[in-house]
Amino acid sequence: MIHIGGRTYELIYNHKNAWDQEAFKQRYSEVLDRYDYIIGDWGYEKLRLKGFLRDNHPKVTRDTAYSSITEYINEYCNFGCAYFVLQKMKDTPKEPSNKTVQEEEKTAAE
Repeated sequence: MIHIGGRTYELIYNHKNAWDQEAFKQRYSEVLDRYDYIIGDWGYEKLRLKGFLRDNHPKVTRDTAYSSITEYINEYCNFGCAYFVLQKMKDTPKEPSNKTVQEEEKTAAE
């Protein structure tokens, strides 16, 4: 689990070991709070973050739908780039903004 800005996320996909806690902490913005998924992709040694909504969200558009992540990767990311996908966990109350990123290690029981 990843905690930032009063939200909790789970790393659901980590292609080519793209997850970097420090880079994510530096690039994260409150604008991303409203999204259900965050994709981070690496290009020219820079991390780019983009938010996506669940497909049944009332404000979803074709470009922000979770089902369009593959298209986004193929069209807008560098070929073969490393990327990760975070999913926002439900019932994560909004706390005062902070840039602290905390990662919880998964236990063997999970």
